[in-house]
Amino acid sequence: MKNAVKFPLWGLGGCPLGVRGLSGVLFLFLTIIIFQSCNTMNQTRKNMTAAQILGNSAYTAISYGGYRTQSRRVQPTVAQLKEDLKTLSAMGIRIVRTYNVHLPHAINVVKAISELNKEQLDFEMYVMLGAWIDCKNAWTGFEPNHYEESERNATEIAHAVELAQKYPEIIKIIAVGNEAMVKWAADYYVQPYTILKWVNHLQELKKKGELSKDLWITSSDNFASWGGGDAEYHVEDLNKLIKAVDYISMHTYPMHDTHYHPVFWGINEEESGKSKEAQIDLAMERSVRYAKSQYESVKKYMQSLEVEKPIHIGETGWASAANELYGNEGSKATDEYKSGLFYKKMREWTDKEGIACFYFEAFDEIWKDAANPGGSENHFGLFTLEGKAKWAIWDLVDKGVFKNLTRDGNPIQKTYNGDFKKLLNEVESPPVKTPAP
Repeated sequence: MKNAVKFPLWGLGGCPLGVRGLSGVLFLFLTIIIFQSCNTMNQTRKNMTAAQILGNSAYTAISYGGYRTQSRRVQPTVAQLKEDLKTLSAMGIRIVRTYNVHLPHAINVVKAISELNKEQLDFEMYVMLGAWIDCKNAWTGFEPNHYEESERNATEIAHAVELAQKYPEIIKIIAVGNEAMVKWAADYYVQPYTILKWVNHLQELKKKGELSKDLWITSSDNFASWGGGDAEYHVEDLNKLIKAVDYISMHTYPMHDTHYHPVFWGINEEESGKSKEAQIDLAMERSVRYAKSQYESVKKYMQSLEVEKPIHIGETGWASAANELYGNEGSKATDEYKSGLFYKKMREWTDKEGIACFYFEAFDEIWKDAANPGGSENHFGLFTLEGKAKWAIWDLVDKGVFKNLTRDGNPIQKTYNGDFKKLLNEVESPPVKTPAP
């Protein structure tokens, strides 16, 4: 190529460019490409709606609390939240659910996502923002008045609105209350008309243009509260609420019913000769069918009102340990193997059916039953408090998705050092069902 004709590279103003000029052009070109990519990604985040992400298997959902200690007085830092969110993103989570805005946690989760959006071009995460709702005198030591609401509810809703207005590209759903209508929540439950009041308020703000028209409003509550249980819940205000929300967010917890309503739990006599793994697999299949039946019961009630709208699962989960009702001294329901099977089977069902499932939960939180470290409430996470991956997601560790990711300096590694035999040795079969007389 010694005698090849050499053409000058022309810069701005028609001047030939040297090597340094060429480097400048390339740098400028790459900068423009990156800037355009960032704009495209930011626009995508703004344009994605709840209708598009809920039930979309590419947008896996989870319930998330980043608390590390036995008290919520110790709030996780934004840096700690970002560390967790990177881990969740690596495993394909794209929607996280929070529970209240009267503590800094939810605000900082949204802030952490906003910062990660700027730091990582491919980071994408959305929020189902919870607004906590209480009855009058809840948590005060006085007798709860379930027919009046807490004065603080208005402030909680106002803060949720402010956050949704500030971060419309992140907050896609507001849930008014968490298990706030179910009767067994005796410390704080309210009547459906209280939830209806605030749902209507938020829907009105959407009509006025003060909230995004694409923001979905719901309440996240037990399946019974949505009409799937006893007739005592079938009141006119619930019917109005079902018509007012954009979708129904229902909870189903077969694990709790292994003690309270064990019609599905255990193994039949003819199954007692099978291997332990086979027995447990059969029991967990029945547990998932039980969850499906609760989902269908809510759907049936909704359709009885001649209403058709999406129903998604706002919560379900299975603890990996318990020293009380659900442990080996109780229904023998809780260990890493059973909880992992429940997770896998629920994900398989909901992904197939186009149902969003805010699985409870991402990480263990020990404040939930601070007085009893072995209590089931402290052990619902897919990760331990230290950041170890439980059996449900060992396969993700094998695939290397958590490479270079940590929790409080701890690398993401398998529980039991990955020794499945050791894990299984600690697992007990469900009890054999006693035939009915």
